[in-house]
Amino acid sequence: MRNIEERRDRLTQNNLIVSTSYNWIRNTQKGIYDDDYSLFSIRVESAGNVLAGITSLVGEPTNSDGNRTAFGVEYSQYAKTEIDYIKHWQLFSNNVFAIRAFGGIAIPYGNSDNIPFTRSFFGGGPNDNRAWQAYELGPGSTGGINDFNEANMKLAFNGEYRFTINGSFKGALFIDAGNIWNVLDNEDNPDAQFKGIADLSTISVGSGFGIRYDFGFFVLRLDTGFKTFNPALEEGRRWFKEIKIPKAVFNVGINYPF
Repeated sequence: MRNIEERRDRLTQNNLIVSTSYNWIRNTQKGIYDDDYSLFSIRVESAGNVLAGITSLVGEPTNSDGNRTAFGVEYSQYAKTEIDYIKHWQLFSNNVFAIRAFGGIAIPYGNSDNIPFTRSFFGGGPNDNRAWQAYELGPGSTGGINDFNEANMKLAFNGEYRFTINGSFKGALFIDAGNIWNVLDNEDNPDAQFKGIADLSTISVGSGFGIRYDFGFFVLRLDTGFKTFNPALEEGRRWFKEIKIPKAVFNVGINYPF
């Protein structure tokens, strides 16, 4: 019951977010039909520092939780970084091999001990690990015990081989890996926390295939994923125990995932 109440508060709490961000992108793609390119981006965001300075300067008192407010709402204070890399190789017969690597972390400090839900990370879904539905994956080895599972650290790695079946009908084979964790926040469940390199053993792995139809101006996509390595299962049963049709996860998407 305590966990349910904490989750309700987490999803419905008011957050005042005043932030600045910088995004640097390097994209070598020469046009929408260029299938041999790379993209690298870094995004840095900082929130709450201006409000922290103002409320401290005017002597704004703290509330019952020991935090300051602005306009009657606790303001969020955190630093967040995301790094994203995508690479496409055009192969024979216009087939494409694509990879993606993503890492992100958001650290609360000062007026916050957690990251607002809207600024946190989640795993699963049509553009992430397709063997899990969106918000179903993680954190860590907890097994997605909440309706909306999120955390403040994420790693994701994807590989996909795209080929033509017939005309506008396309196919794909893919492997997705990654997870989300809590780090340096108020989460006290050790199974959800990232404490060191050893916790990389809870990176999930999904694999599967996809069918796509290219309309020219957009691609309609249906991907079928299977939990190849599920860190939520007990050790010894994590690999290849859920590669079966009744355990398949279906994701519908528009355009390619990366």
